[in-house]
Amino acid sequence: MAFDPARVSAYDSIAEGYAAENESGLLHAYYNRPAILELAGDVTGRRILDVGCGPGALFAALRDAGAVMTGIDSSAGMLEQARRRLGDDADLRLADLADPLDFPDAAFDDIVASLVLHYLQDWGPALAELRRLLVTGGRLVVSVEHPFANFLGRHLSGDPVNYFQIRNRTDEWTMSGQTAKMSFWDRPLHAMTDAFTAAGFRISVISEPPALPAARELIPEVLGESPDNRFLCFLFFVLHAD
Repeated sequence: MAFDPARVSAYDSIAEGYAAENESGLLHAYYNRPAILELAGDVTGRRILDVGCGPGALFAALRDAGAVMTGIDSSAGMLEQARRRLGDDADLRLADLADPLDFPDAAFDDIVASLVLHYLQDWGPALAELRRLLVTGGRLVVSVEHPFANFLGRHLSGDPVNYFQIRNRTDEWTMSGQTAKMSFWDRPLHAMTDAFTAAGFRISVISEPPALPAARELIPEVLGESPDNRFLCFLFFVLHAD
């Protein structure tokens, strides 16, 4: 099925507020983005696809590090924010990871999928498509919401969900006065790793990294007893297309 450009993303209504949060907010600026950059390592000259590029902060950081970047997002509003940040020469395209992507086989050396897979009920077709786009030996760097963090949060709120089920969750986000209902698909760790290997990936890293040192001043109530700034939030993977 071809992507319908008229399809509306929930992110369209909060694009401006999310862009501000993504730029300097704790979870993005002090945790998720630095962790992905650390896992990506030296990207000089590497062709990288940023899947769910949002307002473009990760795209910009990888481009500044020497990567040749392409970004896709299903939200026209997010791409507008990214275009403002990255300039008219940035390769940004409206596309949905749930659909086939309009790139040739082996088009990229690496792919980054930052906090995007958990919007999909079925990871299989998307992961197979990403595997198709990678050269042999290429990498897929992924961050997702930590499955146990979601499970624990639901239980503490009085919702006795089954950790081992793939289940839908709807949250309401308000950012800079903009509100949207967001739909997520939670799944256990084994469902994630099974999906990766079924798509032909080799898992080389599963990481629960620390936040940057400056995060301790922002959330002392969370990190105060942590000796190395680790907290239960996101989970990171490096996958290889062997």
